[in-house]
Amino acid sequence: MKIAIAQINPIIGDFHRNCAKIVAFVERAKTKGCDLIVFTELVISGYPPRDLLEKNDFIDCNLRCLRQLQELIQGIGVVLGFVDRNPAETGNPLFNAAALFENGRELQRVRKRLLPVYDVFDERRYFEAGEGCQPIEYKGCRLGLTICEDIWNDKDLASKRFYAADPVAELVQAGADLIINISASPYHAGKNAFRTKMLGAVARKHHVPIVYANQVGGNDSVLFDGASCVYGPDGAIAAQAADFEEDLICVDTATLTGDKHSVTEDETASILKALIMGTRDYVRKCGFSKAVIGLSGGIDSALTAYIAVQALGHENVATIFMPSRYTSQDNFEDTAALARNLAVDYRIIPIDAVFEQHLRYISPEFENQTPGVTEQNIQARIRGTILMAFSNKHNSLLLTTGNKSELAVGYCTLYGDMNGGLAVISDVPKTMVWAISRHINIEQEIIPLRIIEKAPSAELKPDQKDQDDLPPYEVLDRLLTGYIEEGKCLAELMQQGFSREMLKDVISRVDRNEYKRNQAPPGLRVTSKAFGYGRRYPLAQGYTSVFLSTLQG
Repeated sequence: MKIAIAQINPIIGDFHRNCAKIVAFVERAKTKGCDLIVFTELVISGYPPRDLLEKNDFIDCNLRCLRQLQELIQGIGVVLGFVDRNPAETGNPLFNAAALFENGRELQRVRKRLLPVYDVFDERRYFEAGEGCQPIEYKGCRLGLTICEDIWNDKDLASKRFYAADPVAELVQAGADLIINISASPYHAGKNAFRTKMLGAVARKHHVPIVYANQVGGNDSVLFDGASCVYGPDGAIAAQAADFEEDLICVDTATLTGDKHSVTEDETASILKALIMGTRDYVRKCGFSKAVIGLSGGIDSALTAYIAVQALGHENVATIFMPSRYTSQDNFEDTAALARNLAVDYRIIPIDAVFEQHLRYISPEFENQTPGVTEQNIQARIRGTILMAFSNKHNSLLLTTGNKSELAVGYCTLYGDMNGGLAVISDVPKTMVWAISRHINIEQEIIPLRIIEKAPSAELKPDQKDQDDLPPYEVLDRLLTGYIEEGKCLAELMQQGFSREMLKDVISRVDRNEYKRNQAPPGLRVTSKAFGYGRRYPLAQGYTSVFLSTLQG
């Protein structure tokens, strides 16, 4: 049998577009002589639909599309994901389902059994767990259909099992000789390497081929890298789809030979591709075509501008430089050089006159008080207001430029540099910002070298440097990774060499700035634990003071 895997980039709820794309990929597979084409999890609706699943007409549209596809598509078998209703009187009202159909006839319908509720997943909010099913005979193979999480619970491979059942093992025991897994597996750095190792081990353990179809594209904060694969019974890759782009690959199950398209091996390059894809998809799926960015002369805004140009085209990116009395001459030169290298629209709007007006009216209320953070924040908010005005007037999405390290410790200003519609690099630690920027410059200098090498500064007061107020970023990022992404406790962090005083300062900053992050625009998730709905902490809570009191000993 010849099987095609179609990894497409759906728009959530755009049923007409998604179904048209399904039909187009079916026609491509038919021209290649394929007997079966496999699409991804919830491909009709797009994943994750979240609370759209609570709308009856949304479910109706999805089921109507399924029926239309079953009637329309002829001459090839199809496996795809959709939302099914649960007819039972008890339990959640829906199933996360997959159907195998051919020539107007549905051959099998299965429901996802293992429903994740960790990190960005909340499937038990909507779905009822399906029951076990039997393999189905198709074109000389006994197919075992599974959906995403169903393949992630092997007792010999999972570091911690969340479920008692292992659907793959049960299907193989029931006689399945080929496992199909349709998936929407979110990307983060290192995910594809882990996934490849895990799926290869499952294929090798059960000595069956695995056809793995994964969604591609960005949906809000969550990014999907595709990289669909076919694994032979020995765990080796027999066919490979590209990452971060739509693709169609074919494999012959008799010979286990198929298309092999390149995937990104370098982690830095992979993160950059994810950010470009995520920016392009978020901007366009939200109905915009253009973006605006405030350039500062620093590396964060430079990297954000580069990503925007790669995602949208230089003609669709505008940049604004807003110098003040504290802005160095270097930053005048560096922003202009960057804009020339990227061939983007570049404007200079000084903020000193506006800042002086603010101080004239507000300063009497601060009589006899030393200027400080309040006056610095006013400058950031003036810049944020200018950028939002440009965004409104030109129907351009404002991209914020803060990195994960700054957002973690609250080194950002609400209603100032946090203004915007998408926080492009808010899940990228500062040290990774540097690494990506150097990677961009491998073949030619696009980001001026001085931007990469200069000491980071907000330039909101004379001679200001980030490291006047924060640990060196190399140290800070290691601490933040341990605390936020790895969930390490105090004892574990202290064993890594962090001082009590530093832990007290940094951790208290992370905890007390949750309110800022709660008001930030959505950011693109590229690490294993991003700020946003994958990390849900209360704003008003008393644990912090108790927690930090242990540092006093």
